[in-house]
Amino acid sequence: MAEYNGNYVEGNNDDEITAEQTEKLIQFQDLTGNEDTDECRSILQRHSWNIETAVQDTLNVSEGRPTVFDTPRTPIETPPPEVNSNSLDQRVYTVQRPNQPQSLLAWGYTLLLFPFRFISISLFDIVRWFMRFFRPDPRRIVTDPVGDVIAFIQQFNEQYGSEHPTFYHGTYSQALTDAKRELKFLLVYLHGADHEDTPVFCRETLCNADICEFINTRMLFWAASTNTPEGYRVSLALRESTYPFLALIVLRDNKMTVVQRIAGPVQPQDLVDRLTRVMSETEAYLVAMRHERQQRDQTNTLRQQQDEAYHESLRQDREKERKRQEEKDRKDKEIEAQLEKELEEQRKVQEREELKLAKAASLPAEPEPEDPEAIRIVVKLPCGARLERRFLKTEPLQIIYDFVFVQDDAPTEFKLMTNYPRRVLPSQPIPTPDDVTTIQSFGLAQKETIYVQDTSD
Repeated sequence: MAEYNGNYVEGNNDDEITAEQTEKLIQFQDLTGNEDTDECRSILQRHSWNIETAVQDTLNVSEGRPTVFDTPRTPIETPPPEVNSNSLDQRVYTVQRPNQPQSLLAWGYTLLLFPFRFISISLFDIVRWFMRFFRPDPRRIVTDPVGDVIAFIQQFNEQYGSEHPTFYHGTYSQALTDAKRELKFLLVYLHGADHEDTPVFCRETLCNADICEFINTRMLFWAASTNTPEGYRVSLALRESTYPFLALIVLRDNKMTVVQRIAGPVQPQDLVDRLTRVMSETEAYLVAMRHERQQRDQTNTLRQQQDEAYHESLRQDREKERKRQEEKDRKDKEIEAQLEKELEEQRKVQEREELKLAKAASLPAEPEPEDPEAIRIVVKLPCGARLERRFLKTEPLQIIYDFVFVQDDAPTEFKLMTNYPRRVLPSQPIPTPDDVTTIQSFGLAQKETIYVQDTSD
């Protein structure tokens, strides 16, 4: 089984090399300059993954000196076990330990060379440590993973044509995320451009029409070259043994899991059969996951609808409350304005009554009829009442207005005017200090009739 940790899927089968062994394999390639992964892995296995002795022995052979280790026995291969829904497509490798010296001469030769071997191994360790700084593997630095995938797709189209399964245009992590979200199978293809079986596999298997239809209708297909940093990192994560290499990945137990490994050349029909068998064993789990996700989505949708309905009801209640409050505020303002108006009217009435009393007290006495300076004024009110009074010609014109003002039948607001010629008397409830017009200067005769016009409306 393999687990998805956010970036890559790694297998943990007993027949696969560990992460420490992978690091030793890369170091061995850096020190010896041998790019053949299978050969380097075989050499390290023969030396029990002791990188120092493996490097020393390899350099001895390359310089024409005999190896200090006996030739290992031929490994015994066992057929892969039957694949079920809970296991990977496994391959068993039998790792042989190097034979130990058997004779006294061999033991003596080994003891004689031990100091030189110890010094050389130490020097190689130092050289390897420095080489990590001066000659790092460029494939370990991933700068543009999407660009690596797009470049491989373009190269594949140029070399093998456009009749192939639809490649996923994105990184390996993005493909895993989409496959997990959509509950689909993800088929990963690692392209070993230098392997002898790669061209035949690409032309006869990947570009096969039945394979294209099968992959395009059933799964996502991601591919990259191991010569690029993105493909190289995925190859380290999946730990392929040979090329061409395919890995079928699907969601299992809430983790992206490798459920099938196919290494080496495979015919189209055989590939379809093997993928179909594994997919049929896993499909029941996917169906259950889809059903569970559908129920969860329905529950979330129902909860969202209920939340929306609740918030809409709450919004309507708040809107109603706001309108009620606005109506209440409006009525309160109207009542307050009405009260202010009534108070203002009462204040005006009170002020008018006080002004009437003041003017009534300040009115001069009516002159005698025999007084030569006296004139008789007849006042006609709008209600039909008739008032008559004598005034002195030398008195201010305001006296006539005050006489009408203090009458109970007089309008609240009014103005005085003569009939012929029609003139308005320049008078008001509270005269201005500079108003010194007298009755005589205004031009009233011995007997005048003055009309009161109501202007309160």
